[in-house]
Amino acid sequence: FISGALKETMRLSAVAKKTMSDHIDQVLTNRVFGFPVFILFMYLLFQGTFTIGSYPVSWIQSAVDIAAHVSERLLPDGMIKELIINGIIGGVGGVLVFLPNIVLLFLGISLFEDTGYMARAAFIMDRVMHTLGLHGKSFIPLLMGFGCNVPAIMATRTLETRRDRILTILINPLMSCSARLPVYVLLASVFFPGREGNIIFFVYILGIVLAILMGQLFKRLLFKGEAAPFVLELPPYRLPTIKSLIIHMWDKAKVYLQKMGGVVLAFSIVIWFLGAFPRNVPYSQDYPTQKSSIEKDIAAASQSNDPSKQMQLTGQLKERLRTIERKMAKERMAHSYIGRIGKAIEPVLRPLGFDWRLGVSLLTGFVAKEVVVSTMGVLFQADDQGEDTHDLKDVLRKSGLTPATALAFMVFVLIYTPCIVTIITIWRETGSVGWTVFTVSYLLILAWIAAFLIKWSCLAMRCLASGNF
Repeated sequence: FISGALKETMRLSAVAKKTMSDHIDQVLTNRVFGFPVFILFMYLLFQGTFTIGSYPVSWIQSAVDIAAHVSERLLPDGMIKELIINGIIGGVGGVLVFLPNIVLLFLGISLFEDTGYMARAAFIMDRVMHTLGLHGKSFIPLLMGFGCNVPAIMATRTLETRRDRILTILINPLMSCSARLPVYVLLASVFFPGREGNIIFFVYILGIVLAILMGQLFKRLLFKGEAAPFVLELPPYRLPTIKSLIIHMWDKAKVYLQKMGGVVLAFSIVIWFLGAFPRNVPYSQDYPTQKSSIEKDIAAASQSNDPSKQMQLTGQLKERLRTIERKMAKERMAHSYIGRIGKAIEPVLRPLGFDWRLGVSLLTGFVAKEVVVSTMGVLFQADDQGEDTHDLKDVLRKSGLTPATALAFMVFVLIYTPCIVTIITIWRETGSVGWTVFTVSYLLILAWIAAFLIKWSCLAMRCLASGNF
């Protein structure tokens, strides 16, 4: 198409002058090297997001821990104290710590945009897009999906045909938005230490691969026909300014912080309320009496004349007391309103290895994907009373979850139904309830299948490695 247009309109001199951008493009848009270089840049982006971001994340986590400890010491026992520590600090703080990762991710995307490489990425992906019956222009909305699926879906308005718009919208939610990144960072750092960047990169690549496969399927079954030709002007490479990068980073960070003070805070309080009530629940054992008896034994042990024996006995009794408190917290949470909701959906998710707490986290993720982490922060920490920590990572390490389950959960979060605002945007842009319901349904089914395969593939590989069948 381009060759024909040039033959009719353009005459070249014997020696065409090449700019510096042309020389760089000979490598970055090369037919052989262009795609591997693009994959390398993406890999470095996610490795840097985690590696560099781990330092400020630890600083914010320390600040959250200090806020929780200070609140625990200053506030009197009661529901207000539980709400502030377990609801607000446990929920909002659990999401806030990942702000540096979000900022670094958008810094990398801003670098791609401001240097001019983003247009090259669309050019490189044009061949891949054609396998889906689309063209490189559709790659821009898909790439925007790594930031947020809402503006990405709205960006499909630039596509000329309704066929291209609908097909791009259907696969756009498989591009992992930034709101899902905190879930990946949390679970990867807990269950895959030392390989966090590789695991997160795998999850993002899996989303791209699934988008290609589903696009192929939809093209063959629902959208037969040829894609329109794609013409794109490649801007010259430029050195981005510090001011431009800071503006981009602040804009994204501001949106993230606004969510912390809005939807995440609101739903952290709601989840805490549903987990804290009803107050009187039937226990399987007489835990209050057991606690009272151990507290008396601790008081008696403190009167011992032998300091070493006193310390050993007191330590054992306190550990027994913590065990009882954890059992009480687990049973109380299971009988709470949120526990009943989780138990109702648990049978559907049990083949994936997800317990009711993970199920509730996924359920609240329909509102906003950041709420997944805040819900986990409220439920797992409330279910782990007696521990001297407010770090969700430490609690998850002792929760009984396995790396296989964690990876399956990450994959489920990657694929399953996007947030409610994205669903509304799909309905508005397609103008069809049918396409909206179809998108939600196929994503839920695909998420369950993919998580099931990941879970049992990991278990099978473990069995092969250990020789235990």
